[in-house]
Amino acid sequence: MTERSLDELGPVDYAVVEFPAGASNFTGEMTKELVALVDAGTIRLIDVLILTKEEDGTVDAMELSDIEELGELEALESELAELLAAEDVAHLAAAMEPGSTAGVLVWENLWAAPFASAARRSGGQLIANGRIPIQAIIASIEADEASTTEGA
Repeated sequence: MTERSLDELGPVDYAVVEFPAGASNFTGEMTKELVALVDAGTIRLIDVLILTKEEDGTVDAMELSDIEELGELEALESELAELLAAEDVAHLAAAMEPGSTAGVLVWENLWAAPFASAARRSGGQLIANGRIPIQAIIASIEADEASTTEGA
């Protein structure tokens, strides 16, 4: 984070991907896609956590540096800032189901950094952002297709 001016930073996002107990299938496909995004310069990975929530609600958080076999992620691990604090972990874990495991990713959107810098230099500031869940988009498209079919 210190190699670049704060004015040059792009928007920072996070995602939490939960795997219900017994439902995870870590084939390496997610790692491959994450490394491809970093290698392409689309994102810069800032932090990665693995959260495990026990049946009793106890949460264990592990940084990538706590994992012995990282595979392709090993090259990225040394760049991480360990940005998330204990209260962030508690907040994120509150959304998890007992018995589940989740991966938490925090990244900078490098593709948007030039625009974000220009906006700040122009006196602008980001006052809101959000995401539309893919499930909502799919439902909207399916509803639109259904109404088109019914009207035909």
